[in-house]
Amino acid sequence: MSMIGEYFRVTAAELERAIADPNWALDHIAETQDAEADREPSPAEARHFSTYQSWHLLDFLLRRADFPVDVVHGEEALGEADDWGYGPPRHIPAFRVGVAAEALTRLTYSRLLDGVEPEELTAAEIYPLGWEDRASLEWGRDWFEDLREYVGAAAAAGDALIVWLD
Repeated sequence: MSMIGEYFRVTAAELERAIADPNWALDHIAETQDAEADREPSPAEARHFSTYQSWHLLDFLLRRADFPVDVVHGEEALGEADDWGYGPPRHIPAFRVGVAAEALTRLTYSRLLDGVEPEELTAAEIYPLGWEDRASLEWGRDWFEDLREYVGAAAAAGDALIVWLD
């Protein structure tokens, strides 16, 4: 079983409803995931997005860079939600999604990797492990680029994000 970083774009009205009724949100997300599964939309078009197992690497790199928004774990509790896998979901309000999108446009994956050595990731027990050499750090590049595209599209639409580990 894997730990996977999950995201879902919501409008202001949907976020309000999700905070009031997290079970509705979970059902709504499942329906949307099913609908999107066949289409495989790009990160900019998707409502549901996943960083798969790269979530912990991205969290490590973004924290190290003093990123202004917690785009990996979310910033606020999603009402009284139960665990959705590995803890309860959280959300990032739309105005903070905008802050994240702006900061991501000024950040490159290469810059995130500046000065990072594989031994640091191993010592910090960064999931999913296996940081043998410098080349292994490249594994997260595509996930970072897709996350940047997804967050940018959410910000452009004025959407908030629901975030959880599954």
